Amino acid sequence: MSYLDRIEALLDDVRANGRYRHVETHQLENQIDFSSNDYLGLATNGQVLQAFRFATRAGSGGARLLGGRHREHSLLEEDLAAWLGRERVLLFTSGYHAALGAIAVLSRTVRTIYSDALNHASLIDGIRLSHADRAVYPHLQMPSREQRSGPSLIVTESIFSMDGDVADLERMLRDLGDDDVLLIDEAHALGVAGDAGTGLAATLHDPRVVVLGTLSKAFGLLGGFVAGPAPLIDALVNLARTFIFDTALPPAIALAARVALVQIRNGDALRRRLHENVERLRLGLQSLGYPTIEGPAPIVPVVLGSEDRAVEVSKALLRRNIVAPAIRPPTVPPGTSRLRLSMRADQSVEHIDLFIEGLKRCTATS
Repeated sequence: MSYLDRIEALLDDVRANGRYRHVETHQLENQIDFSSNDYLGLATNGQVLQAFRFATRAGSGGARLLGGRHREHSLLEEDLAAWLGRERVLLFTSGYHAALGAIAVLSRTVRTIYSDALNHASLIDGIRLSHADRAVYPHLQMPSREQRSGPSLIVTESIFSMDGDVADLERMLRDLGDDDVLLIDEAHALGVAGDAGTGLAATLHDPRVVVLGTLSKAFGLLGGFVAGPAPLIDALVNLARTFIFDTALPPAIALAARVALVQIRNGDALRRRLHENVERLRLGLQSLGYPTIEGPAPIVPVVLGSEDRAVEVSKALLRRNIVAPAIRPPTVPPGTSRLRLSMRADQSVEHIDLFIEGLKRCTATS
């Protein structure tokens, strides 16, 4: 039996469990889209797009420690640090790379890593690759200081990516020991929540707090970063393999991100429109009997149960020109397959109402 035969056997198992996926080759055109994490609509913002017209090269040319260092990178890092009220920021090519790099370095300063059960795969992978002692705690139930083993790294999202619920960051900070670290993934909060879109961790003025961020959601671009004390950033530059050995972001993306940051800082109207859209969707779902969670999240799940049902309803909506992707295990726990709706400031009231009506009809006939 060849390796390709064994590959086919693996795929057969995926199909048998109702979890087969494929990458669509067509663009989303003339469709009502609830799949994009472009929460403020900045991916198509005219001023952000205009920034790319000033690009003088397509790629960075290498890693930052070699030929890939460009002024745009350091300027963006300075802007992000000032915005978030942190000493320093270090850019990575993605939020995934930022998570892997930060956890690998921070794990060397603690005895045990504690991770929320519903953390994103990038955080889980970073913890596993660190080979540190680790414990997974029930969702939103961080063990008390007395229950933890020595210096600890606590890893959590602020807004969780699949349920849209929120960690109690103030409580978590109060329960930190002097030798603990709290790593907060703000991917779904930055640009969306907090004063000037600074997220949910911005009020935690403590050197034990380290923030993970991304440029691929509310910024509408690509990239990730770590924000925290200057010594940590120096350590990442010297020890984080996903920074040292990775080609740097194209400088044009860094420039466009600085323009996007201006839009975010002045984006109260965009955030207000986003949250109005979220509230309208929640009320519509409640009218159909679906429970919803209050809060700042731009993520609204519609839990349908089985993989087959989630896929069936998603396909039925697509026939109505509505893109509402089915999320299945291993992304979510078994029995909680769902539609994951990403809300945006540039969605219209009509689009939300069409989704609610479409969901009502599709679930009534499925």
